[in-house]
Amino acid sequence: MSRIGRMPIAIPAGVTVTIAENNHVTVKGPKGTLERALPVEMTIKQEGDDIVVTRPNDLKKNKALHGLTRTLINNMVVGVTAGYEKILEVNGVGYRAAKQGNKLVLSLGYSHPVEMEDPEGVTSVLDGQNIIKIQGIDKEKVGQYAAEIRSKRKPEPYKGKGIKYSTEVIRRKVGKTGKK
Repeated sequence: MSRIGRMPIAIPAGVTVTIAENNHVTVKGPKGTLERALPVEMTIKQEGDDIVVTRPNDLKKNKALHGLTRTLINNMVVGVTAGYEKILEVNGVGYRAAKQGNKLVLSLGYSHPVEMEDPEGVTSVLDGQNIIKIQGIDKEKVGQYAAEIRSKRKPEPYKGKGIKYSTEVIRRKVGKTGKK
């Protein structure tokens, strides 16, 4: 079986990976720098243009940390080379999004506009009034900010109004039928 933890991570040209003591990994690339302290149990080695993660034994905890550690390093490498993007759609009559500096202002049918400030390292870009693109180099921060925006008005199953991911499919329900 091919396990995720055993797969080597290829380091593209222009990316430098530094592994310090206590598995503190720093990845520098064309889009920026990411740092992360990874589990101390794992052994992280750089072999040529690859990074290999190995585990000390086959305990259940170490097996889980093995794949996690490898994936976290890979996400850092992809982030500093290509970056990450989440696309949200705002659906509904009168629902719209606007930008004011680094603030995202959402009109979502409440009595007040919902204002959200972009976190550090993450930017929100508007494409028209109803498509929001969240971009950044840290996959965790991009996903978290997109989830926070979506939580302000989740899509409802009857008319599909609300904020949804562009890839998300809303299971629609049939509404009430009128009297005969």
